[in-house]
This record gives sequence, structure tokens and C-alpha cells, in this order.
Amino acid sequence: MSMPGGTTAMKDATDEVQHIIEKVKDQVLGKVNDALENYKAISFKTQVVAGVNYFIKVDIGNDRYIHLRVFRPLPFDNEKFELHSVQEHKSKEDELKYF
Repeated sequence: MSMPGGTTAMKDATDEVQHIIEKVKDQVLGKVNDALENYKAISFKTQVVAGVNYFIKVDIGNDRYIHLRVFRPLPFDNEKFELHSVQEHKSKEDELKYF
């Protein structure tokens, strides 16, 4: 169980998380310097705020990874997702932390 305002434990990515990263792919392309040869969600954590922050590890190909922070504001009755930030030059072993 996570603390209020803290992040959840790491979980394997789901189809829902893959859907989220697809929704912000154009925003990601505008921020990263590498080509995205692959774009697959690997794992994630969440944080409940005035909505939900998703911290997502993404495999971009050739043993390269990025970490995404995506915000989904309330209410959840829409498909609105906002890319908050990207961390580049990550490895498969790099811990997914709050950023």
C-alpha cells in the first residue's frame, strides 16, 4: 500500500498504460532527441493527486529507454492526458522514480 500522495509499487505495464503512452506520443516526439524505433510501455507507477500522475518506463528500441510522467486530470470521463516531462538516456535497470 502506498502513502497518501506517494507513488504505488512498480507494476508491469498493461494495455491501458500502452494506450496512455500512445495518446501522448506526438508530445513525446517533440521532446526527445532519439528516434523511437520501438514504443512499448514496460512498467509503471501511479500517484494520486488532483488526478493521477503516471510514471512510465518505455522501451524505445536498441536497449534504450525513456521515463515519462503523464498527468490525467479529473474528471476521468474524458481521454485527456498531458505529458508533464520526459527523462532520456535511461537503461532497463534504472529505477522509475518520482520526477
